Amino acid sequence: MFLQHMWGVIYDPKHEWRDIRKEHYSMMHCFLSQISILAAIPALSLFIGTTQIGWSISGGDFVKLSMQSAMMAAIAFYVAMWIGVGFIAYVIHWMERTYGGKASLDDCMVLATFTATPMFMAGIVGLYPVLWLNVIVGMVALAYTVYLLYTGVPEIMQIPEDRAFFFASSILTVGLCVLVGLLAVTVIMWSTVIPLSYVGG
Repeated sequence: MFLQHMWGVIYDPKHEWRDIRKEHYSMMHCFLSQISILAAIPALSLFIGTTQIGWSISGGDFVKLSMQSAMMAAIAFYVAMWIGVGFIAYVIHWMERTYGGKASLDDCMVLATFTATPMFMAGIVGLYPVLWLNVIVGMVALAYTVYLLYTGVPEIMQIPEDRAFFFASSILTVGLCVLVGLLAVTVIMWSTVIPLSYVGG
C-alpha cells in the first residue's frame, strides 16, 4: 500500500494525498518502509556510477573513485538523507501551530517523506554521474517536489488554502536550506573526513 501511494503522488497527487491522510502512517513506518528504500536509490546509484563509469562535468574525461572511497561517501550520503528528512518533519511540526495546523509529528513525517519522493527517485541518474545531466534531472525533480508540497500541505496538515500557501512556502525555505546544508557538509566531509581517492590517481 505504501508503494502504491508513492507512485500515486507522482501521477495523481491531489487525490492520493487524501488517501494517504486516511492511512495514518507512523513516523517509524515512514523511516523503515519508505526512506530506508528511497534513500538507497541515490546512494547506490552514485556508488555504482562513480566506481564503474566515473564522474564528469561535461561528459568527457571520466574520473573513477576507488571502491573504499565511494562506499564511505555513499554511506555518509545515505545517513545524511535520513537525518535531513527527519529534521524537516520536525521543523514542519514545530511551525504548524503558527498556521493553525493540528497535525501530529507522524503526519509531518508523512508529508516530508512523500514530498521528497521525486528527489529520491531522481537519484537513479547517479548511475551516469555527468554533472550537467544530474543538475537538469535534479531541477525537474525539485520542481515536482515543490508542486507536491503545495498540494500536500492543505490535505495532510488540514490547513485552509490561504494559510497553506504561506506554510508551504516556509517549509520550502527550510527544505532548500537543508539541501544546501547537506551539499556543504558533503563537500567538507569529502575534503577532510572522507578524502576521496581515485582509481589510477
